[in-house]
Amino acid sequence: MSYSITTMPDWGYLTTELVCYLQADATAVALAGMHMIEHDYNAQYIARHYQYQLPLGKLQLLELTLYLPFDTGSANIEAVRMIAVKSALSWYKASLSKNEDNDAVGYDALIFDIQLVGGGSSAAQNNKDSEKHNALQRLKHSFGARYFLEDLVVDMSESQQQLQVFSWDDWYSIATAVRTQSELWRFLSYHLEKLQHSATSHVPSFESEEALVKKFLQSPDLFASAIAVDNALIKNEAQDEPNSALVAITLAYKNQSTTAQMYHQHMLQAAMLWSQLSMQMIETYSEKQKANTDDKLDVPLVYWQQQLLGESLFSRHELIRTLYRHPKQSASLQKDGYVVHQHSYESLGRHYVLVFYGQEATGHNSKAAVQPKLAQIAKDVATRLPIIELHHVIVLGIDFITEADETFIDIDLWIQPVDTMTQRERQLTKQLQRLKHQDIQHQNSSSQPDQQIALNTAPANKDSKKDSQADRRPQVHLNLSIPARKDK
Repeated sequence: MSYSITTMPDWGYLTTELVCYLQADATAVALAGMHMIEHDYNAQYIARHYQYQLPLGKLQLLELTLYLPFDTGSANIEAVRMIAVKSALSWYKASLSKNEDNDAVGYDALIFDIQLVGGGSSAAQNNKDSEKHNALQRLKHSFGARYFLEDLVVDMSESQQQLQVFSWDDWYSIATAVRTQSELWRFLSYHLEKLQHSATSHVPSFESEEALVKKFLQSPDLFASAIAVDNALIKNEAQDEPNSALVAITLAYKNQSTTAQMYHQHMLQAAMLWSQLSMQMIETYSEKQKANTDDKLDVPLVYWQQQLLGESLFSRHELIRTLYRHPKQSASLQKDGYVVHQHSYESLGRHYVLVFYGQEATGHNSKAAVQPKLAQIAKDVATRLPIIELHHVIVLGIDFITEADETFIDIDLWIQPVDTMTQRERQLTKQLQRLKHQDIQHQNSSSQPDQQIALNTAPANKDSKKDSQADRRPQVHLNLSIPARKDK
């Protein structure tokens, strides 16, 4: 097997996002058998174990980095690769036997990195040559289904948890391709299924990780979760009909039409933009917290990050599409201000309210008039939504500002936790909604539920015990400008 050097940068948006799901600091791991590699091949290794609690389950990563002399031959590289993977598999089996939580839903992966190190030989003529000679160079290598059929046979029984093995290069490519923790989770399920099928059929299900992730991202199954949420929204009477964008994208993927690739590129761009936006929101709030010692949260900031970053490719696509559709709205609508309700298509319990402020400074729906009401808007929406699984309402107050031919977006963020409704409360809420809907029809109102509606909310019931409990729950509120302005 031949090897090449890769110069890929370290990680990307997805790995940065995963940090907020980390349960504890990484722990160093000693792998039995690696001492032989260190002794016989003049090598060194570092192994670290990471545990993440993702919205869909537990993800555990074992990152193994092996440092080999630069002049190590291909045959020796292949030998140490096999020894290292066997050592990792042995450690994994031992850890499973000690773990009492083996029944929990989760995936485990080994990320194996090989780096070649110069030995500082006498051939180096000067300091610059010496630095170049001693520089680390990452080795590009892969495993795939064939490796575990022909080179290292591993028990892939469905009755036990499996350690999925990836090279650093392949893991980086996968993380770059899937973009979100939701899609990463589903890819690991898809990948494990293919490995197990290879083991039972004795025929490799895929030739490379690159080809497999490409096939995964081209499948209409990518939208199965979004479709399930969409159907639940209709069932709960939170919307009247299927999301037209979801129907169009799913159909394009099923037919493998030319527009499918366009949709996919739009989703990737939206995923990146939502990641940047979410991270900037939380970083801004973190700075605000540091500056104001009297304004401290009882809940860590990572909790709020998890709410914003817990969206899938399609869910992020819908949020960003709604945001960037604003400049195309009619001049009167932009002037008056409006609201768009956008549900998460990853979590049935998360709902977004995008409030686009009116442009008149003294108007009824201006930023000055509506911004203080964001908390009440969130509570009002939480009361009206007949979804028993509802756990968070996220309100984004959005102001498009044009200065010197540049457009800025000022965003106010309010995240409101919601108490889970009982079945009885849900039934009563539905009855109240029907009565209100009949009253609206009777008055021939032009408001459209769950579309663009006037910026008004029901008055708060100050005597409500539930409202007082909600006020004591932690919330997060901030304002930011995108791009950042010097005067902000």
